[in-house]
Amino acid sequence: MRILMFGWEFPPHITGGLGTACYGLTKGLAKQDVEVIFVVPKAYGDEDQQAVRLVNASDVVFDIENKEHHEYWSKVKYMEIGSNIIPYVSPEDFSKVVEKDKKETETFTSNVFSKQYEFAGAYGTNLMEEVARYALIGSTIALKEDFDIIHAHDWLTYPAGVAAKESSGKPLVVHMHATEFDRTGENYNEIVYAMEKEGMEAADQVITVSNLTRNTVVNKYGIDPKKVVTVHNAIEQSLLKDIEEIKRNLKEKVVTFLGRITFQKGPEYFIEAAYKILQRDRNVRFVMAGSGDMLNKMIERVAALGIADRFHFTGFLKGAAVDKMFALSDVFVMPSVSEPFGLVPLEAMRINVPVVISKQSGVAEILQHALKVDFWDVEGLADAIYGLCHYDALSDTFKKYGKEEVENLKWDDAAIKVKDVYNDFMPA
Repeated sequence: MRILMFGWEFPPHITGGLGTACYGLTKGLAKQDVEVIFVVPKAYGDEDQQAVRLVNASDVVFDIENKEHHEYWSKVKYMEIGSNIIPYVSPEDFSKVVEKDKKETETFTSNVFSKQYEFAGAYGTNLMEEVARYALIGSTIALKEDFDIIHAHDWLTYPAGVAAKESSGKPLVVHMHATEFDRTGENYNEIVYAMEKEGMEAADQVITVSNLTRNTVVNKYGIDPKKVVTVHNAIEQSLLKDIEEIKRNLKEKVVTFLGRITFQKGPEYFIEAAYKILQRDRNVRFVMAGSGDMLNKMIERVAALGIADRFHFTGFLKGAAVDKMFALSDVFVMPSVSEPFGLVPLEAMRINVPVVISKQSGVAEILQHALKVDFWDVEGLADAIYGLCHYDALSDTFKKYGKEEVENLKWDDAAIKVKDVYNDFMPA
């Protein structure tokens, strides 16, 4: 079985959980004798290709004279965006959207339609241009490669998946890791929403990372529930090995928030809970690790509450720095407003850090040894954190059984479920 898979990032070049999930899933699929051709906009050459054959979309030449693709190309939406946009963060200030439904060959003047195109492979000001180009590359690759099924991850790659399906006639599976409603609440961007909806409607099967996300897909996008299946994420088990013990020299307890500092992640609830805890015990330090559009607002709030001497902002962390931060932590907190899944608590638990997570997270569906509170319940959040910081028996219980629980959440199991989805579309 051979899968043509479209992603937007691949470790070690990642900005969130999407690339990590793709890496874990492809490794699991390789153990199930599933060959994956993984396409990324930009490959750097240092990616781990043991489980995949990586295709760099920047290396694919686009032939504008090839009439074979013209019917699809003429429908491509070309968009120019005036501000940064990140797939898990609120898309803001769209300055211009230009739709050219009727393009003849001689009018293809945009960079999107050039023979050679160098993707930035990031989430900058020309993201929608890159999404459109990626769709054209998807159409081109689908005619060159031999494969059985197409698999596209999140909205950035849905147009490429649809293009590949139209070019090849092969079945399309789309994977929803986070919806527009998760990123922005009800103030969703209509363009991104439309791309998500069109991709799921064109797909033969939709995979969601949690039942929470499945409900959103069915209720907010009107997708037929019969073609939506949940496959929960897991954690890369090899990361559980070779974790260096870090000697702690801190007398205070350390409570950590690690993630994008955006509406979706609920950073303000973490700060308000910290304030309440510090009214009872000043011998606690709080760390907010990450970056995002709410960072400055959070710094200002910490200052206004008078707790800056107990609060630390580290900026974005990755790789070994994340492990070190967890090793220094006594409690990890994920107070997300809407979290499709949430891999970070699993990463904390694997290093024996007890976690407090919001009930509005997909990972809450599968974790038993985590304290769960509603994201808006600041009192409950503060009580949970305080308890883990001050009652050793409670903390030790969650450390022990939490680590055991995480060790049983394997990508191999998720891959088996995904392969079952593929099998439904394979010839008998």
